[in-house]
Amino acid sequence: MRSPRFIECPQPALAPVTEAAAGLAARPARIPPKFFYDALGSRLFDAITELPEYYPTRSEAAIFAARRADIAAATQAAVGTDMTLIDLGAGNCCKAESLFDAFAPARYVAVDISVQYLRDTLQRLQQRHPRLETIGVGLDFSAQLALPAELLGKPALLFYPGSSIGNFAPADALRLLREARAAAAGGALLIGVDLVKPVDVLQAAYDDALGVTAAFNLNLLRHLNRLLGADFDVRDWRHVAFFDPRASRIEMHLEARRALSVRWRGGERRFAAGERMHTEDSYKWRRGDFEALLREAGFRDLRAWTDEAGWFAVMLAAG
Repeated sequence: MRSPRFIECPQPALAPVTEAAAGLAARPARIPPKFFYDALGSRLFDAITELPEYYPTRSEAAIFAARRADIAAATQAAVGTDMTLIDLGAGNCCKAESLFDAFAPARYVAVDISVQYLRDTLQRLQQRHPRLETIGVGLDFSAQLALPAELLGKPALLFYPGSSIGNFAPADALRLLREARAAAAGGALLIGVDLVKPVDVLQAAYDDALGVTAAFNLNLLRHLNRLLGADFDVRDWRHVAFFDPRASRIEMHLEARRALSVRWRGGERRFAAGERMHTEDSYKWRRGDFEALLREAGFRDLRAWTDEAGWFAVMLAAG
């Protein structure tokens, strides 16, 4: 049986610390959503995808279940049969794994910021698929999609499911799509896109009755405590999520329940009661607008499949 190979992309040792500390000191405070994904945060997100309120996972899965053969045929026509499947933000790898039978990739590359979680996941995945060449890449691609050179140069399928592109503001999404097109090297991008829908459906998906999304948001503070040596007490904060129709995005925040001070190595910040820390945006797109963004990024030969309710789209864009 093969063993998965791992590549951890180098980055300046203090880059995450510097970025998180700068976000805490900003006014208003703003922490990038990539800091959600320590080992516990990754598992909490897996739990979120099982919630009845969280429609994106079910909607996307329904599209693949209903149109799998059509999507696979279109993908193989765009990329070829000797396919390298590069899974961006792979997480538990389940979405990509569900496509292995239909897509028959020659090799699978899982890219994720949570390195230890990815290592554990790929060990189990390799046991289920002993002959598949499997590579794990520890990479934060939020600022730049800079894949290792050894993975570039041949047509590939970049797979970016789950509407994670919504975490990027439109200008940043365009930058990432251009980088994805370059990385595909004449292959294609298969991407999940969350579409505009009723506000009550959107807000429930990010503020579930069981409180799992709240726990996911609050766990960010524990991650900052470890990363920065900070002294956040999660009991002092509450989860806040709402839809901003002007920007067409869900916003998530952490709100101080009382006036308090937070200290970390080299810094301190006072928060007033009710003051918020912005932790995530999730943009919701109209199908035509996102197709226009793909074309602006240089993609062509676009295909799109939606669920019956028209809440979600899976798009294939050839490079």
